[in-house]
Amino acid sequence: MSTSNNRTYEKNPAAIDALTPEQYQVTQKNGTERPFTGEYWDNHEPGIYVDVVSGEPLFSSLDKFDSDCGWPSFTRPVDAENVLEKRDFSHLMIRTEVRSAHGDSHLGHVFNDGPREAGGLRYCINSASLKFIHLDDLEEQGYGDYRSLFDTKEAQA
Repeated sequence: MSTSNNRTYEKNPAAIDALTPEQYQVTQKNGTERPFTGEYWDNHEPGIYVDVVSGEPLFSSLDKFDSDCGWPSFTRPVDAENVLEKRDFSHLMIRTEVRSAHGDSHLGHVFNDGPREAGGLRYCINSASLKFIHLDDLEEQGYGDYRSLFDTKEAQA
């Protein structure tokens, strides 16, 4: 369990019960949505992406990039303590699975073919495991601490 902004992040049984069949298959059964079908693969709005089960902050639109793989891709987590990596030997491959630390949701996988100038990683994440919180709604939704990421970026522009 983790807290931020006086919020507690943990696996939420009510949130699990409210998942769509695809969200359940992806987050609870380690599934994968079809490429180019998820809600966020082509989202370019400013904001953060949180775990659909626990609400813990996972990724920022500031680290999102177009990888042409059909899934949302990020160069790094917005809060590394909320993202766990573990070896995945399924499908006769060795990959690194990405899971939410507190919700224990399957998110996707991380690969080393991301933009070199941003560290070289590509977090390839299923839209079904995410909920997007728009920049304009961060305060209202309890994620006000993350607003400063965008203020800094705007000040640099």
